[in-house]
Amino acid sequence: MPQSIYQKQLDELLCKLNPNESPKPSLLLHACCGPCSSYVLEYLASIFDITVLYYNPNIYPQTEYERRLNELKAFYTKFPPVLQNAVRVVECSYNPQEFYDAVDTKNQPELAVEKERGERCRRCYEFRLRKTFEYACEHHFDYFCTTLSISPFKDAEKINTIGRELEKTFAGQNACAVENASANATSFPKWLPSDFKKKNGFKRSLELSAEYGLYRQDYCGCVYSMRGKENTSDL
Repeated sequence: MPQSIYQKQLDELLCKLNPNESPKPSLLLHACCGPCSSYVLEYLASIFDITVLYYNPNIYPQTEYERRLNELKAFYTKFPPVLQNAVRVVECSYNPQEFYDAVDTKNQPELAVEKERGERCRRCYEFRLRKTFEYACEHHFDYFCTTLSISPFKDAEKINTIGRELEKTFAGQNACAVENASANATSFPKWLPSDFKKKNGFKRSLELSAEYGLYRQDYCGCVYSMRGKENTSDL
């Protein structure tokens, strides 16, 4: 499926939403850093009631994790779409072992040396999106999504497939329970289709990064991408 189809699906969904609806539909948006979230928030903050979820135990080392988190928080204190639309940030705990367990390079060492967009990355997308989805369920969000697809190095088809599967799995498992649930518990979050690099989204994120002097990292985040950047084999 061409990646551009996801931007088309998002455009169609946004056209169906009532711009005057109050309250706005809620969106839990997983974000990996300030630069990647910049365009996405500019694009969506006036349409959705957004909470940003910072869940990235894949980032190595911890100093890099903290730098990206602090940069995101500082950026949000001066970015008009965030301030005007009361975007909130939720920070999850930093436990790198969750990432290593998810990608399982210990039992499949070949994954440690593969290029980005492969199976290791797919597993990384999945475990972070699963956490996002679970949080969205627990707190009754209308939609969930991630900023990851804004990067040219991320596979939008894999990201959207995972999001759709999470939504469908929950719906199937809870079809019976929903009939007897309370009004607040009957709803479950829907996946917001996206390929944020489209419509010059990635270009716009570069422009915003330059405008606000944002730190843009030169590797994805995990130890494997960092070592790949350095072109070393000491894995």
